[in-house]
Parts: sequence; structure tokens; C-alpha cells
Amino acid sequence: MADSFLLKLKRGETPFFRFLNRTVKGVMTANLPLPLFLNPVLGRLYTLHQSVMEGFRRAGAYLYSEPLFRGRCESIGKRFSMTKLPYVISHAKIYIGDDVNFFGKVDIFSGRIFDEPKLILGNRVDIGHNVSFVVNKEIVIEDDVNVASGVRFMDTDAHPKDMWERIADLPPRPEEIKPVRICRRAWIGQNAFILKGVTIGEGAVVGVNSVVVSDIPAYAVAMGNPARVVVKGTKPLPSESLQNSE
Repeated sequence: MADSFLLKLKRGETPFFRFLNRTVKGVMTANLPLPLFLNPVLGRLYTLHQSVMEGFRRAGAYLYSEPLFRGRCESIGKRFSMTKLPYVISHAKIYIGDDVNFFGKVDIFSGRIFDEPKLILGNRVDIGHNVSFVVNKEIVIEDDVNVASGVRFMDTDAHPKDMWERIADLPPRPEEIKPVRICRRAWIGQNAFILKGVTIGEGAVVGVNSVVVSDIPAYAVAMGNPARVVVKGTKPLPSESLQNSE
């Protein structure tokens, strides 16, 4: 009976149900009417609310989340910053350099193939929100690399190539797992996938939504699925480097 009533309401089969449908939609989308003179006060209250919540978040990270994560890592350098407790599954060894920032949710997964898979983050590495690492052997992110939100790093396909091995739910063979390296000063765009065996050269840029399946040379811009080099030789001139360092 209830399902039939709701279906008639959604369809608006009769004038009564159409009226009832409009009434429900009006209630669901209604807003509290507010006089304009309250906007400055409400704006300040909004800012105060955000500041208080940020303070609680920072206090929680300082007193609880960050110490927990430090205990899970092999080493963490100075001035490490994070906004959420990373989600780590299995036994990967994690090494983090100085001045590294996690700007949101970070996931780290590893399987059972190798005894000591390693995730190594160099100095001054920025990791965006919702970034994940699938590390079964080794993933290295060198100094001064920027990683945007939604990026996936995988040193394995997660499943074996052989059909029967997949059906048997076996892990990938050791020779199918290949390390990933992101060289210093590279920039990985939003929602990019960096797959097994890839080396991204120094200063290279990977475009948004790209799927990288082969090496990207230094100071190149690559994009697409699969990613292809579209610009070469973007290395800054010495004068530009000097200006940027000032």
C-alpha cells in the first residue's frame, strides 16, 4: 500500500497527487527567509564557525592523529602536516621527508607478495585530497613534487595477467610488479593514474585525468589516456629559476 502511494505521488497520476508532489517539493527546497541586514552578522558567525572547527581539527591532529601515524611510519621528517589520519592497509614501510603536507584523505595499500614494500616521500612533497598508493614493491616520490587531488599510484595491476590465476584469486606474480618513481619537481595533475613501472622525469607535468603507462621524460608535459608527451623542453631558463627562488 505504501509503495503504491509513493509511486502515484512520484508520477503525479491525478490532480491531487500532482498537488501533493508540488507541496512536498516546495517543503524540501524551502529556505528560511532572512532580512538582508542579518547578512554581515551571519557572515561573521560563519567565519567563526569555520575557525572553531579548524581549531578542533588541528588540535585533534596534533594530539591524536599525527602521533598515531608517526608511530606507523618508519621515519617522518620535520614539520609534517596532515588534515586526516591516513588509511593504511597491510605492511608497507613508509618513509617521509621534511616539510611534507597531506591536504586530505590519503590511502596506502599493499599486498602479500614482497616482505618489505616501500613508500618513500622526499622533502617538500605536497599530497592532495583523496590520493591513494598501491605499493607492493616500491613507490618513490622525490623532493618538491606536487600531487593534486584524486591521483592514484600503482606499482601493480592488482590482479595477475593470466585468466586462470585471476579466477583462482591469486596475487600478481613478482615479475608483474614494477616500481614507480616520480622525480623531483614533477607535477601530477588531478585524477591522474600512474601505473606500474613508470618513471616521471624531473620537472615533468602530467595533465588532468591522464593515465600514465610509460615513462615521461624530464621537463615534458604529458596528457591523455594513455598519456602522450605534448610539450617537450619546458625546463626554466637560469634567469627564471633565479627569479623564482627570490
